[in-house]
Amino acid sequence: SCYKLSFIQCGYLRIFANLDGKEVTQWISGQGDFVCDLSSLMFKTAARWNIQALEPCKLYSIKGDTYDKLPELLPRWSQLEKLFLSKCFLTLEDRVFSFLSMTAEERFNYLFNYRPALFNEVPLHYLASMLGMTPETLSRIRRKIIS
Repeated sequence: SCYKLSFIQCGYLRIFANLDGKEVTQWISGQGDFVCDLSSLMFKTAARWNIQALEPCKLYSIKGDTYDKLPELLPRWSQLEKLFLSKCFLTLEDRVFSFLSMTAEERFNYLFNYRPALFNEVPLHYLASMLGMTPETLSRIRRKIIS
């Protein structure tokens, strides 16, 4: 279980699952992102995702019981939480749409334009997994774009 919400001040965290002995990267979060296993935090269920630091990170974290008390501590918390959950939903919606409507090269370009630093700071096989392609396909697309 992962009953906490963390804000990343610096570093990268990889969110992934093990499926039949194969790791599948769901997302890579970096500076300025919030990270949590949302199902675990909100519904107190077993964590569905593994979260791994890809480098030394500085995080600010609150435990689930503190998270639950935020409406009492911060009068505008419900508005902030709504924005946070909306951002999570929109990110998920964009990811689903990209897999339904974009080619591998278009997904690569979208991520590269959204967060180019990832391509210099994160192992490429994690990015390939996150983009739903093999490392070989990602390398082929990179070579094509660079040349």
